[in-house]
Amino acid sequence: MNTMEAKFTIGQVARHRVYDLRGVVFDVDPSFSSDEGWRAITMDARLAKDQPFYYLLAECGENSYIAYVPEQNLVEDVSGDPVRHPDIGELFDRDDQGSYRYRGRIFQ
Repeated sequence: MNTMEAKFTIGQVARHRVYDLRGVVFDVDPSFSSDEGWRAITMDARLAKDQPFYYLLAECGENSYIAYVPEQNLVEDVSGDPVRHPDIGELFDRDDQGSYRYRGRIFQ
């Protein structure tokens, strides 16, 4: 897999293949970054670390958080439903078509 070609882009909504998790991509690592101190969803021996990993402003049920998810565990979310995360407005505007447009601000 070419780690420089990420499938998802900043502002795109993705969901987990298995879990009830969906969110807006706000950053991408070309491969697993153990320096970040984050744990990837379902991190195990079968998980390739040389693939893009995505930071999501995520929701799961009524909970919201920042998720760090490998590309192999994500699929495009085509529901068109807004993502309910309290920090989305810090980074994105949502246009009339429901797409998230990056505002160019640094997330803190």
